[in-house]
Amino acid sequence: MIQSRRVTTSRAGLLCAWVALGSVPVQLAHAVTVGGDVAATTNYINRGYSETYDRAAVQLDLHASTQGGTFVGVWASTLDHRYQPYANFDLQEYIGQRFNLSSAWNTSITATNYSYIGNNQYYSSDYQQLTVSVSYLDRWTLSLSAAPNMLRYWEQGDIRTGRFPAYTADTSGQWLVGKGLFLTGGVGYFLFTGSNLPIVVYESPAVRRPTLGYAYGNVGLAYEWHNWRIDVGYFLTQRAQAEKLFPYPIANKRFAGTLSWRF
Repeated sequence: MIQSRRVTTSRAGLLCAWVALGSVPVQLAHAVTVGGDVAATTNYINRGYSETYDRAAVQLDLHASTQGGTFVGVWASTLDHRYQPYANFDLQEYIGQRFNLSSAWNTSITATNYSYIGNNQYYSSDYQQLTVSVSYLDRWTLSLSAAPNMLRYWEQGDIRTGRFPAYTADTSGQWLVGKGLFLTGGVGYFLFTGSNLPIVVYESPAVRRPTLGYAYGNVGLAYEWHNWRIDVGYFLTQRAQAEKLFPYPIANKRFAGTLSWRF
């Protein structure tokens, strides 16, 4: 069954990630640190759209890292299986390497497998992504991502047109304005290649639009107390363009809040 294959693939990907971490030299393996966080959010917003259809979600991250900068982990979020991609969970298995450029600057490369699991899904919505980022302390990050096989949908519908490369560029930052209080913000641009027409429609050069992109961003406040953090943000998305790429609700002029605990 398709569902069984997808679950097996997800578990295999996670197993490979942990095997990769286990192959780290012994002297580094002794310095492995393990951590993560648990969060509850009023709306799971990703790249300017809501993956929970404007509903709340519970999220979990577990990761391990070495002193040499190698890291591996898994991130998961609950979904509403009544809507695309008709899954119960969004599971992201990742592995990467961080390089310290100085005491304040670092860069990293991360490979992520996005899996949608649970419920009865006739088609797979899984895809992979490679991300390169540069950061200044915990204040600012710039990321560039490429996904070679992301699903593209027909304009404002849930009909799939095929799998095509997609690219993301985004930057985010936080600025300390008081004891434990931060001003947060971010902006990004998502570009999708390929056809936005159903496979059954004849794609003449006159009607085919192979690429389409949209901008998104957010601004908000965050407060940290010990291992707890609360974020409240206001999200904006270039709605007219974004609606042509995904069947999800567009997170434009929406507020969302997240409470998280780091361990």
